[in-house]
Amino acid sequence: MTTVFARIVKFSIAYPVTRGMASYAVIWPTGCLIQQMAFGDEQFDFARAARFGLFGAFYVAPTLNAWLTVARYLYPKNDLRSAIIKALLEQVTYSPCAMVSFYFGMSLLEGKTVEEAKKEVEKKFLPTYKVGVAVWPLLQVFNYTMIPEKNRIPFVSLCSLAWSSFLAYMNHCSVKKENLLAIK
Repeated sequence: MTTVFARIVKFSIAYPVTRGMASYAVIWPTGCLIQQMAFGDEQFDFARAARFGLFGAFYVAPTLNAWLTVARYLYPKNDLRSAIIKALLEQVTYSPCAMVSFYFGMSLLEGKTVEEAKKEVEKKFLPTYKVGVAVWPLLQVFNYTMIPEKNRIPFVSLCSLAWSSFLAYMNHCSVKKENLLAIK
């Protein structure tokens, strides 16, 4: 059994994108299911959770890996100054693109038209971005200063459990319910 585990560990170290994809394939649908439980959905919507898994594994994990690679190249030090710069830079580059992609991509996966997807982005991007700006810079400064590089994507994916639950809530709520956040 230890040989199998050792091979899995060796593979995940050699292929960090694959490790991130595996993490997101589990954590994002789990976050969606947690959101469904928290808001008392009568039955689990497994198709919705599967869409979260697909999006997390095949879009978020690879793009996050690319962003972390660029950030590491631009600011290779693991000191506090570099971490703050990387976290702030992420908030004005990667995060807006990721959020727009999330709402647009999830809308298309739900079978909505391109126009409907654009409207979804327009309605939900800003409230989501405001919450993200309050949360992610702190998590990323911790990530860049305290977490070994090989474990940064898994760390972020664990943080993403709560974030994906929030995104599932935001994605699921209608425009009329948007005022529940009172973030305007």
